[in-house]
Amino acid sequence: MFFVFLSFGAVALFSFIAVATWAGERRREREAYYRSETLKKIADTQGAGGGSALEYLREEEKIEWRRKREGQKLGGMITMAVGVGMMIFLYSIRDPEAHQASLVGLIPLLIGAVLLGNALFTAPRE
Repeated sequence: MFFVFLSFGAVALFSFIAVATWAGERRREREAYYRSETLKKIADTQGAGGGSALEYLREEEKIEWRRKREGQKLGGMITMAVGVGMMIFLYSIRDPEAHQASLVGLIPLLIGAVLLGNALFTAPRE
C-alpha cells in the first residue's frame, strides 16, 4: 500500500514539474515575442525609432545585469551567514577536542566571500 502511495506521489510530482516548466517556457516565449514586436513597431513608426529601440535594449540589458549582480551579492551574504552559523554551532559542541570541527564553517564562509567579492569588485559595471 505504501509503495502505491509513493508511486502515485512520484508520478504527480514529476507531472507537476513538467507542466510548470512547460508553462514557464510558454510565458518566456510570449514575452520575447511581444518584446520583439514592440521593438519593430518603435523602429518602424518613428523617424528616430531605431535609436530609441536601441536605447530601450541597452536599458533593459543594464537592468538585467544589475539584477544579476544584486542576486550574486545576496547569495554571497547568505552563504557567509551560513558559514558563520555553522562555525558557531560546531564550536558550541561540549567536547573540547571537537572545537576544531568548527573550522568546517570556513568553507561556506570563504565561498560566500568570493561570491560577494566578485559581485562588488570584478563583475562588469553598467
